[in-house]
Amino acid sequence: MPVNIVGSEAGAKAMLLKQLNSLFFISKIEEAAIDGEFGRALARCQRSFSKTRNKYYSEAGATKFDPLQGCQWSRFLYELARCIFVEEGVSSVCDKLYALNKAMSSVDLYYQVAMPDIFMFDHPFGSVMGRASYSDYFTFSQGCTVGNNRGIYPRFGQSVFMFSNSKVIGDCEIGDNVIIGANAYVKDTDIPGGSLVFGQSPDLVIKENKLDYVRKYAEQVFSYE
Repeated sequence: MPVNIVGSEAGAKAMLLKQLNSLFFISKIEEAAIDGEFGRALARCQRSFSKTRNKYYSEAGATKFDPLQGCQWSRFLYELARCIFVEEGVSSVCDKLYALNKAMSSVDLYYQVAMPDIFMFDHPFGSVMGRASYSDYFTFSQGCTVGNNRGIYPRFGQSVFMFSNSKVIGDCEIGDNVIIGANAYVKDTDIPGGSLVFGQSPDLVIKENKLDYVRKYAEQVFSYE
């Protein structure tokens, strides 16, 4: 099912080109790459947006994309840059889309980082998502960091929720259905599935066997149907 765009696809594309041209020079080759992958990026957003229960992502039972909704536009800029990088290889416009996203949303979502098909973020200001291995139903909020230690990045299972200002660094295996609490700092530590995580490495507080609690929270965020 196509996504319902507030305004129109042509209007969203015109807005994007105006934003880009206000900061950079966009060549004909770059504009063609945007045209070629615009629909694919919208489809990727639609698939992910259709899984969230956030009221701003649907209207009258249909998935909604509002280019003036900051988180939605930020997600689209990432998906467009990622699609162009994978399908077209025009890295110059990918760099410009990445820079525009950082300037507008203060989030570091690099197009060479393979985010999962289904993920969400809310108020992502100051967050940095590094080259980890991510799985579906991943979320993060403001001030979150995923990064490496000595070149090794974390690996995330499904349904991992990073609360504000949490960090996951280095050689970490994060299981399915995990909540990483606000201000938690996880470094080179494996977290079993169905856990709540608080505190700072090496003195983390890991509350295991909390699967029911995590799933109850997850069902408030995502539709798993």
